[in-house]
Amino acid sequence: MTTITNNLQAIEAKMKAACERAGRSMDDVTCIAVTKSVTVERTAEALEAGITHLGENRPEGLLLKQQHVTDERAVWHYIGSLQTRKVKQVVNDVDYIHSLDRLSLAEEIEKRATGVVKCFVQVNVSGEQSKHGLSPEEVQPFLQQLQAFSHIEVVGLMTMAPNTEDEQIIRGVFRRLKELQQQLQALQLPAAPCHELSMGMSGDFDIAIEEGATFVRIGTALVG
Repeated sequence: MTTITNNLQAIEAKMKAACERAGRSMDDVTCIAVTKSVTVERTAEALEAGITHLGENRPEGLLLKQQHVTDERAVWHYIGSLQTRKVKQVVNDVDYIHSLDRLSLAEEIEKRATGVVKCFVQVNVSGEQSKHGLSPEEVQPFLQQLQAFSHIEVVGLMTMAPNTEDEQIIRGVFRRLKELQQQLQALQLPAAPCHELSMGMSGDFDIAIEEGATFVRIGTALVG
């Protein structure tokens, strides 16, 4: 297994090239190391390499990593689908939740959180049955409902592109999310500034950056 430092250099080069093509700054894009499938030791290695944003998709995995990885630089992202009954296990131990997709989940976060939780609303742009998330048309009414919640701040939107080799399909999904984000940002909703976009993974993060991603979630290509 290659060192994370080597992987990171290759990824950062690809990120830099994508930013240059899009006329963006590298400072505008944050790389999240998706550590859900790797060991505690590998997660610690990511931090040593300078990657402070870490992504987990199960409460058990998150809590295990946090017990052993105590570096104060770590910023924890919950990136998986979150069951309502498991909210209490993670809500006060993460910095971001990337999978807010229904009112019952928002209500549970609101009930259990001791501070403001930064959330991404998950949007199923592609309309695939296998994917979680609201349809693009459902997002604005959902955000209006959340305005009464004092413990949720919708910092942005999240999506996953279809598993396809067709770059135009992938690009179209990311572009649609960017357009939606701009529409929602213009509403200036106090609890939903919507200035971030979480999109792009190991196979398509460069396309996501070209289309406006501010957070990319990279697992296999970075940590293995």
